Amino acid sequence: MAPVSFADIAVARERIAGAVLESPCPESIPLSEATGCTVFCKLENLQRTGSFKERGARNALLRLDPDQRRRGVIAASAGNHALGLAYHGGLLGIPVTVCMPEFAPMVKVSTCRRLGARVVAHGKDFAQARERADELAAAQGLAYIHGYDAPDIIAGQGTIGLEIVEQVPDFDAVVVPVGGGGLIAGIALAVKTLRPNVIVIGVEAEGATCFSEALAAGHPVRSVTRATLADGLATPDAGANAFEIARPLIDRIAVVNEDDIALAILRIVELEKLVVEGAGATGLAALLAGKLPELAGKRVVLPFCGGNIDPVILSRVIEKGLVADGRIARFQAIISDRPGGLAGLTKLLAEAGASVQQIEHERAFAGGDVYAVRVLCTVETRGRDHLTDIFARLQREGIRVCDQSP
Repeated sequence: MAPVSFADIAVARERIAGAVLESPCPESIPLSEATGCTVFCKLENLQRTGSFKERGARNALLRLDPDQRRRGVIAASAGNHALGLAYHGGLLGIPVTVCMPEFAPMVKVSTCRRLGARVVAHGKDFAQARERADELAAAQGLAYIHGYDAPDIIAGQGTIGLEIVEQVPDFDAVVVPVGGGGLIAGIALAVKTLRPNVIVIGVEAEGATCFSEALAAGHPVRSVTRATLADGLATPDAGANAFEIARPLIDRIAVVNEDDIALAILRIVELEKLVVEGAGATGLAALLAGKLPELAGKRVVLPFCGGNIDPVILSRVIEKGLVADGRIARFQAIISDRPGGLAGLTKLLAEAGASVQQIEHERAFAGGDVYAVRVLCTVETRGRDHLTDIFARLQREGIRVCDQSP
């Protein structure tokens, strides 16, 4: 018997109704133009705590018996699951303790505390935080609520799939971010039950591929994660229940790199005026990077599963996205060190429409010509085509360009 049934998802929807936002799923004209699909965005980043995790958290909390509600619950989480438990635990009067890795985003840590949860920072990764949570659960009689593998959690996340079917009745595919698998398991079960022909595709970050490793092995395996912008997907293994549910329902998994994710976050900010964290942007990242050519011209739903990104990190991500987009570029040029050499370079850049951010001189390593100087330029452009035109113009004027980035 499967750990979660479609009926469990339907009941979970009734259970959490009125306390969790039924998030909108509008069509995005600009993202459709950018990807070649008709894109619909499921805006889970608009939930009270900024992510879909509220759905499973409230469903699981409401399933506790009265004695366990009094004693409280505990979880290990990098952030969003902790936020969902903290918020709904507060509403329901259930004490919540969360163990977070020491690297957890500060915005999530501080918000968890503000919502009334006891936060225990422990370990360098999720696995070490989980070990501490297990110790505290045993010592203090707390119920451990697994963030992506508890059946009640998976059923709660599956309510997203029910809403998508109602909001976009004729969609062809849904592209879901994948970490431990709870989200895609719930969505796939709901969607495939009601629309068996819909394509379900998971997207992982390059530094967090536990689910595709589990698929290759035929069962969940321990995986080594690396630092990634999609920190919400960086789990050490796929959930056993999530894997059992999702494995027969997923059509395939795609993997995106850090530049792909940064560019997707930038596109969402620019085109949709929304802030979405790295995990939530992976579906769009796969489309923009050309990883899903089979979806060209189709009606595709993208769950924007979270919006909790540290403002400092967001500024860095936007800059990284601009570099990936070719709109910030750095290059070296060899110019004359005689009077007017630098002025000539900046004049050519201005005429080409580039905005100079920074220029640095380097005489000692400019080569054998003592009348030459190596100049490191950082410029803003309109994109890669514009950058190519700028380099061509400089070379036509006799300025040698080297070490181009990106």
